[in-house]
Amino acid sequence: MYSLFLANLVLILHALFIVFVIFGGLLALWSRRVIWIHLPCAVWGILIEFRGWICPLTYLENDLREAAGVSGYSGGFIEHYLTPIIYPPGLTQEIQILLGISVVFINLLVYSYVGWRWHRYRT
Repeated sequence: MYSLFLANLVLILHALFIVFVIFGGLLALWSRRVIWIHLPCAVWGILIEFRGWICPLTYLENDLREAAGVSGYSGGFIEHYLTPIIYPPGLTQEIQILLGISVVFINLLVYSYVGWRWHRYRT
């Protein structure tokens, strides 16, 4: 019972991490300190996509599901709505590379804007 709860919690954290990797640079508009957290996370997310690696959170979630005796994502809000976003069907290495490029591009745009605002603020 606890294993299934923890597996769902890991899935939610995984989704939040992905959102943070993509859009976390926007938080730098609020506080510069966020950059020191976001940049390593963004690099990790980009490496996962470019290298075709599987995130350790995926292994953790699957292990917890197996410990709960669940063999798949059946039923429930989390499995129905979040799983297809995090694990889209037909995910290929080419798509992963495009996703990685998208993350790089989004973050370059965000950090360019952050840099421009800091520069404008100083002058």
